[in-house]
Amino acid sequence: MKRIFDLVLSVLTLIILLTPMALVCIAVKLSSKGAILYWSDRVGKNNKIFKMPKFRSMLINTPAIPTHLLGNPDEYLSPIGDFLRRSSLDELPQLFSIMKGHMSFIGPRPALYNQEDLIAFRAKEGVDKLLPGITGWAQVNGRDNLSIAEKVALDVQYLNNQSFLLDIKILWMTFIKVIYRDGVSH
Repeated sequence: MKRIFDLVLSVLTLIILLTPMALVCIAVKLSSKGAILYWSDRVGKNNKIFKMPKFRSMLINTPAIPTHLLGNPDEYLSPIGDFLRRSSLDELPQLFSIMKGHMSFIGPRPALYNQEDLIAFRAKEGVDKLLPGITGWAQVNGRDNLSIAEKVALDVQYLNNQSFLLDIKILWMTFIKVIYRDGVSH
């Protein structure tokens, strides 16, 4: 049921957001050098690595590490990068990852391939068995303001309480948080 929901919702969302996505493509291309999409190696279900697309919000040659580990993340942002990140528009190409079956709408955010502490902690708690999501329980309960331990604890809560109604609640909470830009620090 979850896979069917993901497929139907991703196709509908792509149709609705086709024009805004085209405008973002143009804005990214015109605002800085480099490709429109940034493909990062992410850890998926069962710790399998996959390529996750995002609209490029950082300048080319930015180190491939979590943003919070960059000395001054703002110096790496493209001219429209801050807007893309705060509005979460940079995440829209992940709809294609949902269609490919690498991601779901709801699940733990996929770790970067080099976030060994997060990957190990999730594996220990069984969270690695979940398909990663565009949004999840941790994102609507703190997002960038949570420690790794807090994120994993929330991921475990989701793992133990998964349901269609919880997924709908998380989607709604995500919509509200994106509108109000709540919990985004970079």
